[in-house]
Amino acid sequence: MAINSDGVPEVGESAWVDSREPNVAPDWQLAEVVASLKQVRSGWRDSQQRHRSVGGRELPSQEALRDVLAGLRAALFPMRLGPPDLRQETEDYFVGHTLDQALNSLYQQVRLELRHFARHGGEVTGIDAKAAELVRQFAADLAQVRATLDADVVAAYDGDPAARSVDEVLICYPGVFAIIHHRLAHELYKLGLPLLARLVAEQAHAETGIDIHPGAQIGPGFFIDHGTGVVIGETAIIGKRVRLYQAVTLGAKRFEVDEQGVLERGQPRHPIVEDDVVIYAGATILGRITIGRGSVIGGNVWLTRSVAPGSVVTQAKSHQEVAGGA
Repeated sequence: MAINSDGVPEVGESAWVDSREPNVAPDWQLAEVVASLKQVRSGWRDSQQRHRSVGGRELPSQEALRDVLAGLRAALFPMRLGPPDLRQETEDYFVGHTLDQALNSLYQQVRLELRHFARHGGEVTGIDAKAAELVRQFAADLAQVRATLDADVVAAYDGDPAARSVDEVLICYPGVFAIIHHRLAHELYKLGLPLLARLVAEQAHAETGIDIHPGAQIGPGFFIDHGTGVVIGETAIIGKRVRLYQAVTLGAKRFEVDEQGVLERGQPRHPIVEDDVVIYAGATILGRITIGRGSVIGGNVWLTRSVAPGSVVTQAKSHQEVAGGA
């Protein structure tokens, strides 16, 4: 490389920046930007009748919950989802220590949700005591959550000939990751903590592409193979030993509205899927219909009617029924 008279390597003209040029920091006009953002925030708060708050954060933190969930996963499956150097001799100590940290952090997030609820007309007294009791109930249910997840993991192994072991299923399969989050989110949902439950569910959604509303009731032995694009709505009820494949939707056919045209929330609007049903990739099942026990729903089927137990519904059969009823 050639060196010029100043002792500086010669490079292409477009790549060379004169080091003697004054180093002037760009002016972002931050004062104006900050002021304009404040004006927009104030306008939104006024329109929503938000009162000025004093103190710290008003809503639960996604970052804090991410750490809570990592701790809960590790405490549920310490030798497989815990630290790599963990030994069985210290397993109980690790579980106790990890749960203590996770539950204390969860308690803080529960307090935030209850305070948020209180600001919107909910109960305003005894928030700390209520938060502690809710987290106690959540902790007491963890053993049952683990037992149900064991059935889910076995179902995933039994349902996929490519799986080499239940351990591979647990640490690798996105459907299992999603159902772990759902089981935890559903417990929070049942305890009356819908915001935290939704945050837990959405972290799994972002990670896996599997969207399960925390209100959905799902029996043990549930397996989602591949998983991307699966959607399960809030009021769906799924029985035991049900298997879904990618891009399956258990959704609503329509949304009921009241006399003012406002959506009615909480109404049963998603399918009931009975025990031992298999739903193949791309199937769309809409409305409060029932898929009878032991049925098989083929790929890409669009279904808005109930089917009897033991039915086999394929795309070709659906086309024939539509043509025959026309």
